[in-house]
Amino acid sequence: MLQIFIITFPFFALVLCGYLAARRRMLPLEAIPGLNGFVLFFALPCMLYRFGASTPIAQLLDVGVFATWLLCALVTVGFTVVVSLNSRIGWNDASFGALVAAFPNSGFMGVPLLVALLGTQAAGPAILTMVIDMVVTTSLCIALSRLDGADAHGAAKALKNALKGVLTNPMPWAILLGALVSVLGWAPPKPVVQTVGLLADAASPVALFTIGAVLARSQMLAAAGHVKAPLLRDYVPVALIKLFFHPLLVLLVGAGLISLGVPMTRFALTVMVLTAALPSASNVSLLAERFGADNGRIARIILVSTAAAFVTFTLAVSWMV
Repeated sequence: MLQIFIITFPFFALVLCGYLAARRRMLPLEAIPGLNGFVLFFALPCMLYRFGASTPIAQLLDVGVFATWLLCALVTVGFTVVVSLNSRIGWNDASFGALVAAFPNSGFMGVPLLVALLGTQAAGPAILTMVIDMVVTTSLCIALSRLDGADAHGAAKALKNALKGVLTNPMPWAILLGALVSVLGWAPPKPVVQTVGLLADAASPVALFTIGAVLARSQMLAAAGHVKAPLLRDYVPVALIKLFFHPLLVLLVGAGLISLGVPMTRFALTVMVLTAALPSASNVSLLAERFGADNGRIARIILVSTAAAFVTFTLAVSWMV
């Protein structure tokens, strides 16, 4: 257990540093979108490209991982929507609550953390789960959110806009480019490799620091009355679904598919379970704000899951590894 804490502690400590920097105004709140932009458009794509280029293409096209993760994402979304809908939470809020329950922070936190814990071979399954969440899970939840007072045409338009957002997201393209480099065996010029390497090395620390800053900003906006403070029963259960229901579901479904003969290694299943045990993806807060959902509730789910994951994720690692 102590050895696991030694590896996981710096990752969560960087989140805490970002949180404290924003809370104490050492980092201006206006600078947080700039940090987000650097991570999203420069550092993280370079990190994912590097992992994609160094990962065997078979790991990025693992049918067992794809089927397990997609099925569990759909079940988690459906279950969360069903248990969330009430007189206070309509389709819009329930759908984005379902997205934070099914979408772990695999990009900003998961890939570098899992590689540190399990080695570079963990990158392939983790990256594949992230692609599924970015393309399928996110698009599905955005489409579901439009059912709140909208007609089928409105939902279809929202789905189209979600898919358009995927096409303008640099991360899937970075993974695809890395996979092509891996297949073709092509090596970019050394100065390009060095530039990409410098940006990739910055991805993990800056992303984790930014997560903390985003969480602090959301809490500060709620305290100032800019976003409404949700009830505990409206966000804590969703955080529990993320940290317990989702990874347990992945474990049971994955083990079941392996027993049925679906080609998937136990190692890939371990990576998926630990990916599911990560806290909620912080970028869902931005999507919720964009589509008019209760961003205060979404931010609280992300905050609770991130704080609790320091313990729950470490326990999951000690159990699975």
